[in-house]
Amino acid sequence: MYKISQLAALVGLSRTALLYYEKQNLISSHRLENGYRVYGDKDLQRIRLIQQLLAGGLTLKECKVCLEAKVDRQLLLNRLAALDQEIEQKQKSRRLLAAMLGEEDSKAWHTDLDKLAPDAHLDWLIKQGFSEKEALRLKWLSKDMNEHDLYMADFMKVFETLERWGPGSEADTQQALSLVAKTPRHILEIGCGKGLATQVLADSCQAHITAVDNEQSALTRLNERFAEQGISQRIDTVCASMTELPFANESFDLIWSEGSAYIMGVEKALKAWKALLSDQGHLVVSDMVWRAEQPGSEAIQFWQQEYPDIQTVQTRLEQMVKSGYKVVNHFPQSEQAWRNYYAPLAERIEQLEPEMGESAAIKDIKHEVTLCTELADQFGYHMFVLEKI
Repeated sequence: MYKISQLAALVGLSRTALLYYEKQNLISSHRLENGYRVYGDKDLQRIRLIQQLLAGGLTLKECKVCLEAKVDRQLLLNRLAALDQEIEQKQKSRRLLAAMLGEEDSKAWHTDLDKLAPDAHLDWLIKQGFSEKEALRLKWLSKDMNEHDLYMADFMKVFETLERWGPGSEADTQQALSLVAKTPRHILEIGCGKGLATQVLADSCQAHITAVDNEQSALTRLNERFAEQGISQRIDTVCASMTELPFANESFDLIWSEGSAYIMGVEKALKAWKALLSDQGHLVVSDMVWRAEQPGSEAIQFWQQEYPDIQTVQTRLEQMVKSGYKVVNHFPQSEQAWRNYYAPLAERIEQLEPEMGESAAIKDIKHEVTLCTELADQFGYHMFVLEKI
């Protein structure tokens, strides 16, 4: 026989818990002449059985049912399903913590978070010690906090010798400019890169051009380009984030952005940049869109990871009108623009692969080149010429 204190010590429960078990008729005691409660070996074993059932995820009430009647198979199946869900959630939690510690790949987590809460994701990265520039690059490129520096070093090595950092052509830039109704006097180019579109703008009009990029090496190359031509006085370069442009409202009658608005989000860019335009000023922007009505699964999977906000042309047009613009015209970027970017990029990867074949950046870029070459009929850049209203 066991006193309640002895039984509690044996099973690792409190006196209060044992009294509750007794109240629920799971165990029973009898009193000695001196009033002490005592329990038998049957109660000890019954409690140990209950503890095993509780460890299986059953409630105390369900344990009692199992003790008093034949086991309810459906009850156990339900508990097993619930336990499997809990384990899956715990495994996700563990993978997340391991990814944040650098023990596992964090790309999936960053991709999912960017779909659910892109602004909060960016703010959180900045709070982790990344500058806005690095946070944006992590968000769009490496997607790995722990390997970001190495990834970006390899990424920049690929692009340092390439003049073009995105699809484009002089003919497409010229065509879009020809659709702008008024001859511009003050142009703001956002995401200018090394200045290939800037060159077309400078050659086609006499406007003063302010070229903005967050990569100083690109701006240095742009300045060299125009210094050689003796027209530096017409160009101002500003190293700044497109999300925090240091310009007064209504400072420009034309804003130009080829292939870069996605960085801050097209809808957000449409609203933020509108204030910088003068009355009836124009905005020319290009963006990656779906061209096929029913894209293949491989293309969908790729862009869900690389650019979750990719839309159809019609959706973008509706967003532009809603944001307070008149759509002057729009057209798909040419096949030549696509080749101008991906052909030199493929050659560069081929040059670097023997020495950098295990680089995550090289692998990602190579995959993009292959997919964007093979499936180019399903998606591509589209040029939009808009007027502020």
